[in-house]
Amino acid sequence: MSFQTTETIQRLWETFLQEQVAGLPPEERGALSTQFEQRFGELLGKSAGDSDSGFFDLLGMGPQGNVGFDKIAYPYVTPDFDDAVVPSQLHAAAELYFIYQHERMKIFEVVETLLRLFRLGKMRIQRGPGARGLYLLEKWKPLRYTRNDRMIAYRRAFNYGTAQPPAGAVVNRNFHRQVVGFMVAVGQYFRDLLIGEVIRGGQLIDQRPFGSVGTIQRIGLDLRYALDRSTYGNIFALAMETGHYLIQVLKLLDAPDIKKAFDANTKWDVVEIVSNRYLGGVAEPSQRAKMAESGRRVLQFVADNDFKTAVDPILFQNVVRPMGAHAEAWIAAYRMTPEGRSFPGVTPALQSVLGVPQAA
Repeated sequence: MSFQTTETIQRLWETFLQEQVAGLPPEERGALSTQFEQRFGELLGKSAGDSDSGFFDLLGMGPQGNVGFDKIAYPYVTPDFDDAVVPSQLHAAAELYFIYQHERMKIFEVVETLLRLFRLGKMRIQRGPGARGLYLLEKWKPLRYTRNDRMIAYRRAFNYGTAQPPAGAVVNRNFHRQVVGFMVAVGQYFRDLLIGEVIRGGQLIDQRPFGSVGTIQRIGLDLRYALDRSTYGNIFALAMETGHYLIQVLKLLDAPDIKKAFDANTKWDVVEIVSNRYLGGVAEPSQRAKMAESGRRVLQFVADNDFKTAVDPILFQNVVRPMGAHAEAWIAAYRMTPEGRSFPGVTPALQSVLGVPQAA
């Protein structure tokens, strides 16, 4: 389709859209406007035709020879940047974040300490499931990735820790600022939505939630892109292997003979007792456990959501609603950790991640 014909269709489409929407009942306008926008995008894509033939026509090398601009096909470029990500890397990053929080809870150090105590005969277990589990861990050493390997992975994917990244590796330096900003944006969205419902007296008045969809979409796209470009290489394999190892060691810590050896009721009691007795103190396990759970779920949501610009606000509200509770839980837990006690608040955090200058 020629450029001139496409331009005419665009003008007529806008006129048609205004006339049709104006005649619709208010409760139907939102849904149909979204459908019209999707149909318009499809129409633009089809109007472009064969991009190669249009380029040759522009050079005068097409079957019609040298033609004017009004006879050349419309150069519609498909926007695909936001879709150019590797889903497996993003899901691996979500699992790696879960593993990182357990690293901060000293789970891996606790297991190493139990292995040392078992080897030196300083723990009164011998034939139970816990003793056998420690024996198998020591015999087979199923976790090939060392602590240093994991620390480098955390530094590359999240810029957490002080490990030196390999030369030339991409480090996701803005991860923490972006993930805090995304949690704050989602939490703020539902707080604004609640205020709007209270003020207006209902949930679907005018079919428009009182909240900023654009802020969540912008931060979510930036977060997804940055994770995608920094989690190549061994991140996927490391997250898979370490994740399976973490599952097994958490089962091991729940073994009855290990719990009895430390007079503990649960595996988390074992972690706390061993941390206090041999590792210099416990590392806020309650907060880290909630950050691991909610952080992983939100990162999975970011990995699987395409954050389309023309999404229907009501649809977006329903899709993102489960993330509201996770975002609020993550922020509440984060503010109780040492690094989160300097949390500047909702507005400064959003201003920081969006690049808005803050008043001195």
